[in-house]
Amino acid sequence: MQDSLQAMTVAPPERAPELLRQLVAAMRPKRADDAQAAINSVQALAYQLELSPELRAGLRRTLLRVLSNRQQVQFYADTGILSNESFFSALSRRIGDRMLPPAPNPHSLRDLFGSVFFRHNDYIWLEAVPQEVWFQLGHALHIDEEHDQDSLNHIRVQMLEAIQVLSTRIAAIGLEPEVVRNHSDAERFVSPFIRQHSEVQRFIELYLQWTTDKSVALEDELHILVLLSQCEEVVAKVRRNAMRQGVSVSLTYHLLRLTQHIERLKALLRLVSPHQSTEKGEAILAISIALVRAENRKHSLRDVFAENTELIALQVTEHASHTGEHYIAETRKEWRNMFWSAAGAGVIVGFMSVLKLLFAKAHLPLLLEALAFGLNYSFGFMLIHVLHCTIATKQPAMTAAKIAATLHQGSRGGKIKAADLDALTELIIKVIRTQFIAIVGNVMLAMPTALAIAMAWVWAYGHPVVDMNKAGHLLTDLSPVLSPAIFHAAIAGVCLFLSGLISGYYDNKSLYNQIPQRIAALRWLNRLMGESRARRFGTYLGDNLGALAGNFYFGLMLGTIGTIGVLFGLPIDIRHITFSSAYLSYAAVSLNFQLPLNLVLMSALGIGLIGLTNLVVSFGLALWVALRSRKLTLRATRPIVGRLLRRALRRPQDFLIPPRTKPAATTSATKVVELKEETVLDWVQRRRAGAGR
Repeated sequence: MQDSLQAMTVAPPERAPELLRQLVAAMRPKRADDAQAAINSVQALAYQLELSPELRAGLRRTLLRVLSNRQQVQFYADTGILSNESFFSALSRRIGDRMLPPAPNPHSLRDLFGSVFFRHNDYIWLEAVPQEVWFQLGHALHIDEEHDQDSLNHIRVQMLEAIQVLSTRIAAIGLEPEVVRNHSDAERFVSPFIRQHSEVQRFIELYLQWTTDKSVALEDELHILVLLSQCEEVVAKVRRNAMRQGVSVSLTYHLLRLTQHIERLKALLRLVSPHQSTEKGEAILAISIALVRAENRKHSLRDVFAENTELIALQVTEHASHTGEHYIAETRKEWRNMFWSAAGAGVIVGFMSVLKLLFAKAHLPLLLEALAFGLNYSFGFMLIHVLHCTIATKQPAMTAAKIAATLHQGSRGGKIKAADLDALTELIIKVIRTQFIAIVGNVMLAMPTALAIAMAWVWAYGHPVVDMNKAGHLLTDLSPVLSPAIFHAAIAGVCLFLSGLISGYYDNKSLYNQIPQRIAALRWLNRLMGESRARRFGTYLGDNLGALAGNFYFGLMLGTIGTIGVLFGLPIDIRHITFSSAYLSYAAVSLNFQLPLNLVLMSALGIGLIGLTNLVVSFGLALWVALRSRKLTLRATRPIVGRLLRRALRRPQDFLIPPRTKPAATTSATKVVELKEETVLDWVQRRRAGAGR
């Protein structure tokens, strides 16, 4: 480090990039996650600069040479901001760049930046250094001692050009038809997107005049920041309107790009501001680390998938569908209603399972058999929904939007706020106890219904629904030891999760495309059903399209996966707790109830593990989608485990039965107790004061 600093004091201008690379290499820790080593390096550099005016002058001169002799606009305006390209275009471009990297441009600051911080994990140790340590280094440079105003002005002019580019893009994106559709005021002269562009143009003109003539009155950037805040308010309004009217991937993409451009524009405005402020240092630090991170990850394929899964997650979770709320019991009355709703579904599953067994006995051609299985499941699940019944394990997959509603945008470091953790913990507890009673309702009715059907079949036809070989196969499929039942249950959990996404997609599609209104406006339907019935039919489809579509596709997935496994020679199939419990009844009747106790216990254990796997996989994936929509990872949910364990030790009954009072009532009671305690405390203090007098 000392050698690089010494060389900067005497080296010619053309060696500036090389010396800068050497300095960063000397500061770079051996391991990117070694935060202490990174902190020590930055503090050591700051210490040397404070001791030697000559060394800090050499470093300042090197930095100015690097910055003033290169094109900076693209670096400031593009790096780290979503580009206007599709998923496949971005993917193919990054694959091509990794196989054959583009030729570096010696005049581009972006390429120089990439050559200085060339390791893919440089941003990790840069982010690990605390802000105050970086500020120490900034103070040690003593920028106020620099007299090369021409280089500083050139850098400012480049930033002003980048500001102009960003402002123009904000105005263009803000007037996109989809944005205007969700916010009618976002047009023409009323729009803050247009007004900020006009103010930015005026600010740049005055700033350029001020650089050559200090007598020109230079206005600050505060008015532009106010207009940008208004732009952010419009983005928030568009999001809220989209939650009621539906959202598309393109609209979500526009809003994300708008937010990124506004944040970058704010940072650059603070950097070019002639007024000294603490925000300027924060802006320099934030934008520098963000640029390093973006440059390090510019060829990452994983980031392309991550960005697009976030877009899809936002599309699924950011709409007005409250489907997930119907699968969460808040009170004991709702909890009991869930039991009866699940019990009704258990009866229907008993009949669906016998149809599945009969289709299997028919030995249809594989594709026809898969279609028969799938349609049996699909129409059965749709009937369950139409009759307002509930199939077990559907709840977790349907609660992604509800989970996302409890979370705010990921904070710095990818951590969930404490309030959001508490809300999410309560939501998980509600889902667990609701799921528990739903499974109880399904199984308690599915098994006796299947048993009654099987015994009626024997009475009517003189033989069981399935023969002894098939019964043995059904029992083997339930064993977690003799078969891959857990793996197959996990596949069913994935199908449950996908059905939740499909439901969210179609709910959003119904809102965005105004399906109820369009159905109600069909002339032939009005002639056939009448205007009022057509309107009610459209409203029903609009409210239930997502659930019906999710159930239909879920049934097709359950019915066809086993056939797909046979066709491709893959050991894949599905296991669902409700159907598995029904199959146990059919097998028991076929074997004339001559089942060993260990086999019964093993089957019961298998059914329990199948249900648990269905739940964990579907809820885990739904939680992952909700977190992706808020730019968070599953790692951020680790504190929830401790909260759940403490709750299980303190109030284990909450995981099975809702409390007698509503949470709001509990909160009110707590406030009353706190008020009483405060009143008593005031009384004691008054008594003490009186005694003192």
